[in-house]
Amino acid sequence: MFLGCKLAIPLIARTVKETSLGGSIVNISSISGIIAGHNMAAYNSAKAGVRHLSKSVALYCARKHYGIRSNSVHPVFIATPILDPLVARFGKEDAYAKLARQVPLGHIGEPDDIAYAVLYLASDESKFVTGAELKVDGGISAM
Repeated sequence: MFLGCKLAIPLIARTVKETSLGGSIVNISSISGIIAGHNMAAYNSAKAGVRHLSKSVALYCARKHYGIRSNSVHPVFIATPILDPLVARFGKEDAYAKLARQVPLGHIGEPDDIAYAVLYLASDESKFVTGAELKVDGGISAM
């Protein structure tokens, strides 16, 4: 994430200057970067680092007047291959049900849920949003 931001900022800033269009960096983190787990110290720390990197980049780009926004997306359980070990252990239906019981909305997310969040943050619809974290978590962080 750090190298991606470091290398992208000058390129995006140049494009913004040449075209007068805004730029956007969207980093994918996890709800685990906001809510810690008792057995996930390294993962929680890494994902929290993405959250704070995104905020630091937002402030840096704002101070430099680069016209670049930086935000992070924090998903909870999404039906992607990251859940495969759990699916292999319990079967898809039972694994998804086990995870869904932890989510106030009662189901896990779909990849499109994250894609639409990223689309919003990457678009001009979010032109006044920077340094924010968008939680796509079915309400788990509200508990």
